[in-house]
Amino acid sequence: MTVRDREAEFKQLFAQEAEQRLTRLGQELLQLEERGSDAELVGSIFRDAHTLKGAAAVVGFDDVGRVAHAMEDLLEQLRSGERLPTPEIVDVLLAAVDLLVELIPVGLAGGSRPDDATAMAARIDAVARGTTPAAAPEIETVELGTDEPATDEAAPLPAAAPAGERRSRAESETVMVPVSRLDELVRLVGESAAAHLRIGRLLGERLGTDPDTMPEFRDMSLVLNELQERTMRARMVPVATITDSLQRAVRDLARAQNKDVRWEVRGGDTELDRGVLQQLADPLLHLVRNAVDHGLEPTYDRITAGKPAQANVRLHAMQLGSEVIITVSDDGKGIDIDKVRAEAARRGDDVSGMTDDEALYLIFRSGLSTAEFISDVSGRGVGLDVVRASVDAARGRMEVRSEPGAGTEFRIIVPITLAVLRCLLVEVGAERYALPMHSVVVAQAADETEDAHAEGRPAVWVGGEPVTASRLAAVLDRPESTNGKGPTGGGQIVVVAGLTRRHAFYVDGLVGQRDVVVKGLSRLLPRLDVLAGASVEPDGSILLVLDAPGLIDRARRSRAGYRAVAPAAAEPLGAPTRRGTILVVDDALTVRELERSILERAGYEVRTASDGLEALARLGEAPVDLVLADVEMPRMDGFALTEAIRAHVTYANLPVLILTSRASEEDRQRGLDAGADGYIVKSAFDETALLGAIERFLGGGR
Repeated sequence: MTVRDREAEFKQLFAQEAEQRLTRLGQELLQLEERGSDAELVGSIFRDAHTLKGAAAVVGFDDVGRVAHAMEDLLEQLRSGERLPTPEIVDVLLAAVDLLVELIPVGLAGGSRPDDATAMAARIDAVARGTTPAAAPEIETVELGTDEPATDEAAPLPAAAPAGERRSRAESETVMVPVSRLDELVRLVGESAAAHLRIGRLLGERLGTDPDTMPEFRDMSLVLNELQERTMRARMVPVATITDSLQRAVRDLARAQNKDVRWEVRGGDTELDRGVLQQLADPLLHLVRNAVDHGLEPTYDRITAGKPAQANVRLHAMQLGSEVIITVSDDGKGIDIDKVRAEAARRGDDVSGMTDDEALYLIFRSGLSTAEFISDVSGRGVGLDVVRASVDAARGRMEVRSEPGAGTEFRIIVPITLAVLRCLLVEVGAERYALPMHSVVVAQAADETEDAHAEGRPAVWVGGEPVTASRLAAVLDRPESTNGKGPTGGGQIVVVAGLTRRHAFYVDGLVGQRDVVVKGLSRLLPRLDVLAGASVEPDGSILLVLDAPGLIDRARRSRAGYRAVAPAAAEPLGAPTRRGTILVVDDALTVRELERSILERAGYEVRTASDGLEALARLGEAPVDLVLADVEMPRMDGFALTEAIRAHVTYANLPVLILTSRASEEDRQRGLDAGADGYIVKSAFDETALLGAIERFLGGGR
């Protein structure tokens, strides 16, 4: 290895280490602003800046060294107690971190930006001497009250010294692997799984026996399944990897607009596929900036309205089955539905027949904005449509809820990974297609005995409401079935959901559910709006994975696929014969509303409570048939609630199901000891299994 090669290698190593240190510096500076004076945290920040300065000098990154040296001088004032950390000081240090992030790639490429480095060093020096403010002079700033302790719901901030010790241990057990190598590993595991299925099919044909009865084949199946699961986990990253940049965006925009905003994160350790999280980074950034700029009122208006002066923006992430739900909420003024309607009408949209919920989703249309003035953040009518497009690309869906004067919540629901999707396989003629299960509302046999119409078009009944129906074969322009189950036979029906609409599709058969290794289509192929990807079947054929929003859009654009059929009114499609009233108890609004949606869609009446004490009050107001409760809740948790129900003479026999993220065997046993009739872990959540368990407990004849 030549001297030049060795120098290039050292520079690359420095760049990798510096990237980690700068990420940590940004996190710690935000923590410092929240905590105020913290000697251990200041010491950790100082050491990182000092190490950057020394390492930059060794590899010849003079621009980086100059800025880091100026940071070190200012941090020394904090470390000695001469100065206290203020928002102005944090401003300039964060700006320095941003510049260092830009300077390192420039240095790797052999370039330099001495003027920028010198200007930043001078700016830091001026703040250190107290001769000029750190913030840009055109922005009037106020020092925000950040010395209040965080609530239990906020993400905990670790102490600097223990965090540093944990960091050293973690780094010693970590190997940096290129993402492309992980992607190749995922591809090979998928190919192995497909080959394994082909071998099983071949064994069955040649030997005339079920290969699963062979111990060797069964062992290979178990190993391959575990390998696939571990490989997918290797691509998983916690949501917390992007929350620091979101916190920075909230903090900077709030200071620029003189708003006192508190940032909270719950569920930051929730993991999902790195590729999915990357696709959500920009949409989430837009949502939090939109919350601060467009959702939160000025401080004076909040006080006048009787609200706390400090506003709140929260990100909450959680896993539920094979999906991850991420919400961004604020406690601002909410969305003005009348303004949305008026703006949509001004743009030529027909809003006369829209409900408030339907009108609310108009905000996702390109060009629609209710901002009173245009700024660099909002008012141009672009943004939420891009958010929707990005979520669609991640095979997810969006929901929005808003209450005037109380705030707004945007909910993003995406599959944990796009590499493997749980799909429903359906038959259309002689062909099979896959529909991602997160888009499937209901799938069952169709009873064509009565017509219905929705929006002037043929429809079927789903949960007591008409849903427009089409033949999937006609929408895909494929041959009709000749087996009597097609356009004139009974067949099967699948209802799928997009962002704002549901649509029913008639198919010839339901094959079943299965995990499908999804591969993206070649960029050389034209983009097809109804396709999400493809997979290779055991026999070598191609299985196309359909995209629900694309299918709905295509079906609504063409009337060719509509058919005038509907099941009998006596038993609407999707409405169970066994009905009852269920009390959902969970302190997270997102979970409560999601469970409410699932249960109401299945035909149940749903009541909600945010904790155990409220649940007991609800039970006293009116009887229910079953309680579905979380464990971790304020005031009274799920275990205590279950014990209270069992101890009450009136409710002693009331079925109680616990749905929680606590998966340990000890917690499960504690739930059963408390008297719960069932214990379901959220990470293993399955809508079908949940509804099946509820129906078993409620029985028939309701």
